[in-house]
Amino acid sequence: MSPNLKTLARWVTLFVDPRKVVTWFYLPRFFRHWRKFQSASIEQLLVRESYPCLNDWVASTPFDPHYFYQGAWLARALAVTQPDQHVDVGSSVLTIGVLSAQVQTLFVDYRPLNANLHNLTSISGTILSLPFADNSISSLSSMHVIEHIGLGRYGDPIDPEGASKAALELVRVLKPGGRLYVTAPIGRARVCFNAHRVFSPKGLAHLFAGLEVKCFNWVDDQGEFHQNGLLADAVASEYACGFYEFEKPINSIGKSIAIDL
Repeated sequence: MSPNLKTLARWVTLFVDPRKVVTWFYLPRFFRHWRKFQSASIEQLLVRESYPCLNDWVASTPFDPHYFYQGAWLARALAVTQPDQHVDVGSSVLTIGVLSAQVQTLFVDYRPLNANLHNLTSISGTILSLPFADNSISSLSSMHVIEHIGLGRYGDPIDPEGASKAALELVRVLKPGGRLYVTAPIGRARVCFNAHRVFSPKGLAHLFAGLEVKCFNWVDDQGEFHQNGLLADAVASEYACGFYEFEKPINSIGKSIAIDL
C-alpha cells in the first residue's frame, strides 16, 4: 500500500470504526497541536505523514488487568520454582516472549507462532491432543485459553465439551509433583458465544480432576488483583479472572482436588 493510501486509511478509520467515534471530540485539539508544533518547529509537517492518535491523553497508563497480572503472576511463580523447561499452551505471545528470557520455553498453539527468539521453541498443536506423553511435563501453563475451546472462534472444532476435554488433556500430560498454571474468566457461569465461557470459581477447579489447588489468586470486576484468596471470594463476580496454581499429587493420580479454598 502506498504512503498516501495508508494515510487515507488511518483517517477513514476514525470515522467508520464505531470504537473510534468517541475520539472525534479530540480532533480540535489535534489541529491546535498541529498548528502549535508547526509554528515552533523548523520541520515541515506533511498531511500524508499524519497519524492521528486521539485517545492516548489519559491520567494513568491503561492496561488489561487480566493479561497484565497473569503474566506477572506466572513469571514470579517460575522464578521461585525455576524449572529446567516450561511448556505453555496458547497463552499470550507477549508474555511467552518475555518469559523465555528466564526459562527455556516451549510454546504450543493451534496457530503456530512464527517467531525466532533464543530460548523459545514454538510448535503446532491443539490443547485437545497435546503432543506429549502421559505424566511428562513438570511445569505447564495455559492462560486465558480454556474458555475459548469448542466455540470455533479461532478455527477450532465446535464442541460443547471442549473446555472439559482441554482440562483433562492438561491433567494427562502433567507429571506427578508438577505444577499447572491456569487462568480463565470466572463469576456467573455462562457461555458468551462465540467469544468465551465464564466459569464459576469452583466449576473451573472441578474440570481439573486429579489435581490439587495449591493457590488461588484473582482479578476482580474492578481490575484489582487479590493474592492467596479463597474460591468463595470470587463467587459474586460478573467477569473476573481466576489464577489457579494446580499440582498433580505424587502417587495420587485420580485423587480429588482440594476445592475448599
